[in-house]
Formats: sequence, structure tokens, C-alpha cells
Amino acid sequence: MRSIVLSGFMATGKSTVGARLSARLGVPFVDTDAVITKAAGKSIPEIFRDDGEAAFRARELEVARSLLLDGTPRVIAFGGGTVTSREVRHLALERAIVVTLAARPETIVARAGDTSGRPNLMAPDPAARVRHLLESRAAAYAECHATLQTDDVDADALVDAIVHLAQRDPIVVPLGERTYVVDVTLDDPARVTDALARLAPSSLLVVTDAHVERARGRALEAALHPLTLPQTRVSLPPGEEQKVLPTVGTIWDAGLGAGIDRNAAVVAFGGGVVGDLAGFAASTLLRGIDCVQIPTTLLSMVDSSVGGKTGFDHPVGKNVIGSFHQPRAVVVDLAHLTTLPEREIACGMAEVVKIAAIADAPLLDAIEAAGELSARTLDRLVPIVRGAILAKVRIVRDDEREAGQRVLLNFGHTLGHAIEANGRYSRYRHGEAVALGTVLELVAGAKLGLTSPELVTRVRTLLERLHLPTHIDPAELSASFRFLGSDKKRRGGSIRVPFATTAGQSHVQDITSEKLRWAVTE
Repeated sequence: MRSIVLSGFMATGKSTVGARLSARLGVPFVDTDAVITKAAGKSIPEIFRDDGEAAFRARELEVARSLLLDGTPRVIAFGGGTVTSREVRHLALERAIVVTLAARPETIVARAGDTSGRPNLMAPDPAARVRHLLESRAAAYAECHATLQTDDVDADALVDAIVHLAQRDPIVVPLGERTYVVDVTLDDPARVTDALARLAPSSLLVVTDAHVERARGRALEAALHPLTLPQTRVSLPPGEEQKVLPTVGTIWDAGLGAGIDRNAAVVAFGGGVVGDLAGFAASTLLRGIDCVQIPTTLLSMVDSSVGGKTGFDHPVGKNVIGSFHQPRAVVVDLAHLTTLPEREIACGMAEVVKIAAIADAPLLDAIEAAGELSARTLDRLVPIVRGAILAKVRIVRDDEREAGQRVLLNFGHTLGHAIEANGRYSRYRHGEAVALGTVLELVAGAKLGLTSPELVTRVRTLLERLHLPTHIDPAELSASFRFLGSDKKRRGGSIRVPFATTAGQSHVQDITSEKLRWAVTE
């Protein structure tokens, strides 16, 4: 099991809940404030007085890092300001389950009692001081696996909730107060039920397509049936060719016709096309309503459902119109893959190999070592899917709107999208086009002296083992270059192209389309 970190303001119950939780789980309980005061030989007020707050925060960082990195499962109570350190916060989210305990300012002041030993409460109006600090720390406290109110809740009930959360083991996409979690599971429709119940929408606008509804409709019904909510269903024709503005209009019409309000939620139940269309519709309906992504293809599980990119195609190119609209929750249930043809599983693996090549060398090793990866080996796929999502989250959390490093996620897509558009979105599946683009961009990087030749061979071999295309007819490639003019990463006469250097390492470089054309010629 992973460690469990209890975060939140002072006097929210971290020590009480932590002690009971450690007893329940049979693991040690550590209070970081106690560790600091023992090492310093003086109280926290004395550390603040003698050394200053900066010195105290440095000690917090050192203690938190040592506890999180040594691999021993623990229950750890953080001090009230520990997660204001971005480094600590993100390390904790990757290495532990982080639970923020919260309480009303009045409750906190009453529990704190004598404020003389509380440096942050030494103010004429302690409750006002608490409100100010809570507001200033709101974004940091929100970046967690769950927030639990402790005002009028029994400690044992809180322990029960935390144990259940640890069993779910969701992945956090930390984006301040828009933070959300990704549940990765296998054949558990109740995860969707629970995610929607936590959101508590006024009604649901469910968007799917005819193929998904026929193949996985029973799982969707099992998830939605326990919810006593008004529901409107939109079942779209399947296929990339539906990813156009008139289809978005169909979703708009259904939602507005049903009289949805701003507390409604769009549920995207399908692959990347459904997810992108439903997400864009959610971003624009009533100027933006909540969206929950339930991806049903491997490609959408590891890529399009996480990160908030939405949009649709235009005759000049793929995904050139859209918006950033983060979901409120994502539920990845690999049981949906059992009804997919193996070609679709392979397409999803193209995105997994892509992100491993640019950002996660251990994940690339894991894919190579996993052997067969198909709908018949879902137990092997679960950790691969989790790894791919985590790799993407690390990039998205640092660059949500693609102002910098998030461009790396377009590796393989500069040429992949052009190939896809040239084939009118029907000759190749998206993942197949990405596989071709990945190999071509690796070849280009090697010719430019940016990419290790060994990585080119390694990735090409892996993609071929996964039954993905790695060679394209030169005439077809040449015809695809006309679509680079509509690439979203274009800046004047250049395109921002991600290049893998060695396994798990990459950078972005501006390059003209002419130079790229030259470089892809083997």
C-alpha cells in the first residue's frame, strides 16, 4: 500500500484521525510537526521566533521528502502549511494518498483553544485570520485525492472514508481548485455511480455513440440506474467523420431542449471522438457546465479523456477548433476494452509508446517487458494504463494550456495529424497515424542530430510488435505535407515540433516544414 498523508489547516483533526487510521491499517503514524520539534529541541513558536518561518518551511520540506521517498507505508500528518510547497505537494500526490481535512474557521478556533502556541492564530480576530489563511491556501489544499469535512463527523467515519479512498487509489490531476481525480479500475460500474454522486449534478446529459451504446450500454445503465436524476441521452453516429460542428449542434440542441441548468453535467461515454465533442459542448453550454469523462477505448483512456483538450475537426485540419475544459472526474474502466477489436487496442498503445518515449523511460521498459497486451491480458494492461496517465499528468499539471512543455504531448502528431487529414480520417485510425508520425519524427530527429539512432530502432521495433504501421508510401507522405499549414503549433513559417532525444527525454524545437520534409527522408 501507499502511505496516506493527512493535510489541512491546524485543528482539523489530523492527529486524532491519523492515530486511529494507523491503528486500523497497522502502519506507523508520524506527525511532521513532532518530528521537527524533536530534532530542533524546541517548539514550533520558538522555531518561528528564533529562526523565522522560512527556516521552519525548509525543515518541513526535508522531513516530508525523507518520509515520502523511503518507501515505508505510513500515515503522515502534515503541518498546516506543508503543502504550500509545490515540490512537497506534487511528491506527496505521486507517492501517497493525500486527504485534506477541512473545518469551518469557527470550529478551528474553538478546537485550537489557547492561541499563544499557535503562531498563525496570534491575531486580534483569530477566526478572521483563519479565513484569510484558508483563502490563501485554498488552491494548495484542493490538490488532493479527497477533501473531508470534519466539523460534525465522527473520527471513525472519517477513517472508513479514507480506507475506502485508499482502496480506490485514484490518480490526481493537480490544477488548484479545478483539481480532479482519475479512477482506474476493472469491471466496476459503481465507480461511475460514485463519481457522479460526489459531483451531485441537477441532471445528466449523456453523450455516446451507437456502437458504444450497443456494446457497453449495459455497463452504462448499471452505473446510471442508482442515480435518481433526470437524464437526456444523445447517441451519435460513430466515426471520426462525425467530429464536426453540426454534431456539436446536436448535443447543444439536446441539452437546451431538455432545459438543463448550470448545475447539470455532461457525461461523455465513448472514445476520443465522443469525449472531444461532449467536452467541447460542455465548455460552451450555458457558458460552461461540468463534464465527466468515461472513456471506452484504450486511446481515449490514456490520452484524450485526461487533460481538458476538447474540440472538433475542420476541412483544413484535425482539432483546429476547440477549447480547454477540464473534466470534473474521469473513470477509466478497462472492462470496456473487452468488446473492442484488437486493432483498436493497438491504436491506444501507440499513444502509450509515444508518451513513454518522450517522458517515461521506465514505462517504455515496462511495455517491452509486458509481452502480449490485448483485451485478453487486461491485468497486464492496468499498470501500463496507470503509468501512461501518470506520465501525462506530470506534463499537464505544469502546463495546462500548452504554453510550453505540454507541446511534448504532440510528439508523433505533427506528421500523424497531417497523414490522418490526408487520408480524410478514414484510411488510418488515429493511433495508426500517430504510430507513423512517431517513427517519422524519430527519423527526422536522428537526421537532425537530436535523437539517438538506438531509440529510433527501439521504438519502431516495439510499434511493429504491437501490430502498428511504421512505414508509409513516400508519395502519400509527400501529399500529407500540405496539411502542415494548419498545424496548431505553427508560428509564422515554423512549427514547434517535439523531438525525443533518448528514452524518456525530449525537447521542443522550431523547424520549418521544408526542413522537416527533408529530415523525414530516410
